[in-house]
Amino acid sequence: MNSIVEVSNLTVSYDGKRAFEDISFSITPQQIVGIIGPNGAGKSTLIKAIMGLMSIDCGQIKIMNKPIVKVRKEIAYVPQRSSIDLDFPALVEDVVMMGRYPHISWWGFPRKKDYKIVENSLKQVKMYDLRKRQIGQLSGGQQQRVFLARALAQEAELFFLDEPFAGIDITSENMIMGLLKNMCNQGKTLFVVHHDLSKAESYFDSLILLKNKLIACGKREDVFKLDNLRQAYDGKVAAFSNSEEYMVVNQ
Repeated sequence: MNSIVEVSNLTVSYDGKRAFEDISFSITPQQIVGIIGPNGAGKSTLIKAIMGLMSIDCGQIKIMNKPIVKVRKEIAYVPQRSSIDLDFPALVEDVVMMGRYPHISWWGFPRKKDYKIVENSLKQVKMYDLRKRQIGQLSGGQQQRVFLARALAQEAELFFLDEPFAGIDITSENMIMGLLKNMCNQGKTLFVVHHDLSKAESYFDSLILLKNKLIACGKREDVFKLDNLRQAYDGKVAAFSNSEEYMVVNQ
């Protein structure tokens, strides 16, 4: 099967420091890919580099066998909530309409089709009833569901989510994870930066394990092994007895 994302010998620096170097991997379509590793491992930097949101030192990135500039409309991004100005006076439905902007000409206005897609996207994340609410008035879980609706409204093929479960309630987390699995079943490919090792095996089809270099990449059962995790977390990983679940000790 052809790769949807192919990264070759990628090296990236951030704020004058090397974030990671010489990373190469290939990901096939229609799966949920977890990007895991300790704090400062380069996880968020990796997805930003793949999307063309930051410069690279060297290497090559191809998406759908094309450079990023050729397929930008096919890529949707859900950033960390902490990086978003939640005091901006925007209504929920206006935030989701932003996902339609790549499909609207700069001189045009949203069409009936765009409003319908926004409506459907909000209904998928169960936020339609709050469409007239200001984004800053929502809970963390509700906000994250709105940002996912914005990504859904873009009708992309490839999705990048940076810590989508950070600081949200378990109900919203379960709902979002269910949506991601449905999207995958519909042919979408999703990259998710994630930190909770206890859920990595149940959430993801493949894993990319980083620590300023590529520790391992592949099917979850091949990557999610104690030796790999201890290498990434400086040995600070323990296995629960009689199980395959792991936890980070004193990260």
